[in-house]
Amino acid sequence: MFERLFGRKRTPRAAPSTGGRLVYAVGDVHGRLDVLAPLLEDIVRDAADSAGGAPPLLVFLGDYVDRGPDSKGVVDLVLHMQALARFEVRALKGNHEEAFLTFLDDPAFGAAWLEHGGATTLASYGVQPPAQRTDLEAWTRARDTLAAVLPPEHRRFYEGLELMVTEGDYAFVHAGVRPGVPLSQQAERDLLWIRQEFLEERGAFEKVIVHGHTPLEEPQLTPTRLGVDTGAYATGVLTAVRLMGEDQRILQARAKRPLHAVA
Repeated sequence: MFERLFGRKRTPRAAPSTGGRLVYAVGDVHGRLDVLAPLLEDIVRDAADSAGGAPPLLVFLGDYVDRGPDSKGVVDLVLHMQALARFEVRALKGNHEEAFLTFLDDPAFGAAWLEHGGATTLASYGVQPPAQRTDLEAWTRARDTLAAVLPPEHRRFYEGLELMVTEGDYAFVHAGVRPGVPLSQQAERDLLWIRQEFLEERGAFEKVIVHGHTPLEEPQLTPTRLGVDTGAYATGVLTAVRLMGEDQRILQARAKRPLHAVA
């Protein structure tokens, strides 16, 4: 009778879990090696204190390049972390890596790339952007120079970036997912670019989505998604989320100097 009058009693949703594995997910770095390095030092120390079981999973959520001053150094450090046996390192593709690869394929894209911070990436590889943004010949020379100086391991890194990683009840992507579409059928464009349709969705997804792409003053931990992009290129605050079993914890590194003073 009571079920007929008041409806069935809802079973509380179980807290998401990594299944016992220690997982770290790092938000958008955008060339800020000055905050990535100390954050990774903290992660290495934390993982050492939590030793046991499978190697910890370290997921980078994309956007290593553009806007900040040392895109090349950021990629070097991520590659260094991949070489360490103590972590399983997975690197996701962001929309800014898509732009980088597009420029390598089509130098005419250079002017559009500069609108989104590509000049600092070129500079980090020792390439001068053209003085005239509409000068296609100059852009072609810049692209050819970049292709010549780009370390082979960097090219393999950019070309091998993943779109999604799953672990336990979590799925890690750069931007988000299209509501109502199974994770296995998500379009690459949505995984790299989606914003409002994903952020405004109030229903649950197949898994809790851990993402970057949309900068916030503070990390956003909700029952359906964890947003960890805190705009490091502008704020100097780089955020990671630490997941262990059902526990969710934030780790952050803060720049000691403002961006214009960073070498």
